[in-house]
Amino acid sequence: MKNKDIALIAVFAALYAAMVVVFAPFSFQALQFRVAGIIRPAIARKRILVVAYALGVVVGNLISPLSLFWELLFMPVMSLIAGVIGYEVARRFNNNYFVCGTVIAVIIPLSVSWMLFQLFGLPIFATLPGVFVSEQVVNLLGATVFKLVDSRYRWWD
Repeated sequence: MKNKDIALIAVFAALYAAMVVVFAPFSFQALQFRVAGIIRPAIARKRILVVAYALGVVVGNLISPLSLFWELLFMPVMSLIAGVIGYEVARRFNNNYFVCGTVIAVIIPLSVSWMLFQLFGLPIFATLPGVFVSEQVVNLLGATVFKLVDSRYRWWD
């Protein structure tokens, strides 16, 4: 692994965690709007960012009002899985940010809704629509930003 990749992992993880903390009032509600997710589509270009995403989730979730087991183990593992699947599917579509973001924004809402069902007995079909929409919006915005950045700069090289 190159030094540049290690630095990118550190920056990505720190940025994700910092955004979770700064936007904490929105990051941990039943109908969460995790603004930090705006950077997840970047995984489409750099597979190593999957690790950074999972680390960012762990650090960001340290302030979660929910059960630490769920927030520090379950959600990071699901984030890792979502990132890997998002990357692999996007790779088949020329490393498309929109594809990666969409895939991640399907897996994470399912995971969050299942977690809320386990913790509070909230019906999955009651929490899933709101989390699904918010995740899709955040990832669409992120994919758009990264697509615009790509037009001027190849950040992933």
